[in-house]
Amino acid sequence: MALDQGTTSSRALIIDHDGQTVSEAQKEFRQIFPKPGLVEHDALEIWTSQASVMTEALTKVRLTGKDIAGIGITNQRETTVIWDRATGVPIHNAIVWQDRRTTDYCKTLKMHGKEKMVREKTGLLLDPYFSGTKIHWLLAHVKGARERAKRGELAFGTIDSWLVWKLTDGKVHVTDTSNASRTLLFNIHTGEWDDELLKMLDVPRSLLPEVKASSEVYGTTDPEVLRAEVPICGIAGDQQSALFGQACLDRGMIKATFGTGSFILMHTGDKPVSSRYQMLTTVAWKIGEQMEYAIEGSVFMAGAGINWMRDSLKLIQTPSECDQLATKAQSSEGVYFVPAFTGLGAPHWDPHARAAIFGMSRGTTNAHIARALLEGIAYQVSDVIEAMISESKLPVDRIRVDGGMVVSDLFLQIQSDILSIPVERPKSSEMTALGAAFLAGLAVKFWESKEEIKRVWSLDREFLPKISPEKVAEHKQGWKRAVKCVELWGNPDESR
Repeated sequence: MALDQGTTSSRALIIDHDGQTVSEAQKEFRQIFPKPGLVEHDALEIWTSQASVMTEALTKVRLTGKDIAGIGITNQRETTVIWDRATGVPIHNAIVWQDRRTTDYCKTLKMHGKEKMVREKTGLLLDPYFSGTKIHWLLAHVKGARERAKRGELAFGTIDSWLVWKLTDGKVHVTDTSNASRTLLFNIHTGEWDDELLKMLDVPRSLLPEVKASSEVYGTTDPEVLRAEVPICGIAGDQQSALFGQACLDRGMIKATFGTGSFILMHTGDKPVSSRYQMLTTVAWKIGEQMEYAIEGSVFMAGAGINWMRDSLKLIQTPSECDQLATKAQSSEGVYFVPAFTGLGAPHWDPHARAAIFGMSRGTTNAHIARALLEGIAYQVSDVIEAMISESKLPVDRIRVDGGMVVSDLFLQIQSDILSIPVERPKSSEMTALGAAFLAGLAVKFWESKEEIKRVWSLDREFLPKISPEKVAEHKQGWKRAVKCVELWGNPDESR
């Protein structure tokens, strides 16, 4: 059973030995917005929604907890919960990864010269995105929290830790290396919580979970949960779990997930690779004593750009219509769409850039604009992957893709053309959940080895490049000019 605890819903999937989903259930929960820029969840509601879908997924196929070999957990990363160890009640709503309330605190830490040390030890940037500054905020703003934490009365966890605590009725307080590596408190070189980082953020060590491998038995469910003691034996943050689910188990393998934005991870093997382009160096997973690493880059607008065409321009009524519209144009005819609605992510990192369309003529149609948008998303992903190849010095001969946008054959063909390498779409659409299941299954010998997992992964379709590298290079020059223009628009002083 894979528990896929996401930002807007909790899911449970039952997966068989062939990697097929036998049953699934999903339940949404509330999004809480106390003020602009603040995003919270009710951690108890997350737990009740997760517990309910576990039961529902079993009931649908007339199974019981005794039929389940093990449970794997994958979760929205960085979302932060602190709870009372005695009662199991959170001291405050969970602070979600999207929340920006610690922006000023991050700026203060940067002014005190802390970012270099943070970067070297954690592979991360000093940003409100990560858990550490959220913990600091909770201890500072919830009455009595810091004193209680120092006395060992409170527990911190990302959502994986919270679910394990609830599943075991408070007997187990753990996290895995992939989630620990997203907290700003974990040294990715030593594989341990770091005293200097704890001191910087004023976080008592007694608050923290024990860091375990991503694939091992952490404990068993309390009999009241599933009427059985089921091993809990796999944990990974959602993007790392998708990398594992895609069987990207060798150095240089890349997966790209296309949702609202796009998360791109490259497996870099047993040594972390630091990034000049401010991409994140993160733990991919730990199996046995072997820690493995990844570089992570993100594109802010992928499916969200298509939603903008639907909701704001009214050019389409459903996301699939973008495909149909774009197919009417054989090419974008020199039109470039840079979808920098919220700035540019890796490798450009320009928060002031804004979206723009270039190269239009009297002959430009809706179809050209739709196609240029798909190309713009693909160019952004290509920029990230080229930076990864440059930094890792690893050859890349294909990428694997998942997420809502990969139903589009046209988009994946465009992506393959722009990358000049094959793009592989798997048969299963559940890569994140499948990764959690694979990690859990390895721990209890449901699958014997990584080699067996590679064989379980199955290809739906491979998209091969159809445009010559010379023509692609010519198109990319136009893309680079377009990016330069939006950067100048967002930073007018630099254009003088």
